[in-house]
Amino acid sequence: MHRVAVVAVPPATTFDLSIPELVLGETVVDGRPGYRVRVCTARPGFVATSGSLEVTVPHGLEAVNDADTVIVTGTGAREDVDPQVLTALRRAATAGKRVASICTGAFVLAQAGLLDGRSATTYWAKTAEFSTRFPSVRLQPDVLYVEDGNVLTSAGLSAGIDLCLHLVRTDYGAATANAVARLVVAAPVRPGGQTQFIATPLPPETGTSLAATRAWALDRLHEPLTRTDLATHAASSVRTLTRRFHEETGLSPLQWLLHQRVIRAQELLETTDLPMDQVARLSGLATPDSLRHHVSRHTGLTPTAYRTAFTHAPRREDTPSPG
Repeated sequence: MHRVAVVAVPPATTFDLSIPELVLGETVVDGRPGYRVRVCTARPGFVATSGSLEVTVPHGLEAVNDADTVIVTGTGAREDVDPQVLTALRRAATAGKRVASICTGAFVLAQAGLLDGRSATTYWAKTAEFSTRFPSVRLQPDVLYVEDGNVLTSAGLSAGIDLCLHLVRTDYGAATANAVARLVVAAPVRPGGQTQFIATPLPPETGTSLAATRAWALDRLHEPLTRTDLATHAASSVRTLTRRFHEETGLSPLQWLLHQRVIRAQELLETTDLPMDQVARLSGLATPDSLRHHVSRHTGLTPTAYRTAFTHAPRREDTPSPG
């Protein structure tokens, strides 16, 4: 079981604080919990929040020493963080643990010196302040999350869900991450480079959302879909489709299709023993060479290595025949 310490820095953002246990706590692999999540703080007990609530945090920073991953959630304390927290985070990073932040938790990692010379992100409304205070950090102000070595940072609020789903996908594969996304009623794993905010956060009341077109495309990823195909289904011009696609997803139609095809390929690699040419065809990546290129680019592993690393369910030849 992967051990996770969630560090609450008062005044803590209660929504952010709940995300790791909500997402990681729903992760089940081979019938067993994938993570043990412990919330900790410098002084266990009641912890002030950025709202009207108080929460009780039972564990001290010794939980960081026992963890494989350490996550600092959003906080209103963007300066003068407790030195004990900063020391614990530095020790964790030095030990090679994975360290992450949600929302303004990036300010805590930056104060600990863990983001110097690294790429990072934070809540978009605080990016000007962050850049001024931490000029040595390569801030990416408009993305959902950033992974730089063993340090990850995410934007605010719901982007923390995307970050945690990314952790699940990294640890246990795309099929498990998408199963967790369904359980918590979240969007499937989104790429970190997707924009934090979009021009039309809610579909207009005229019923012109492209959700139906995206669902239609997901059922046809194995087909050679084009922007024209998508536009025809949406009853719009290609230009209008492209604009609306970016407004609703932060991605172009072809970027979105490629991301979904790679996820489909990952799921097929994890849950079937199909040969590579069939995985490529069924995922819409067409050829084994294209499959290798895109899976390697997105995961750092060849398709064969990915299958070996992330196969949890029994493969077809291991499943007893009926009767």
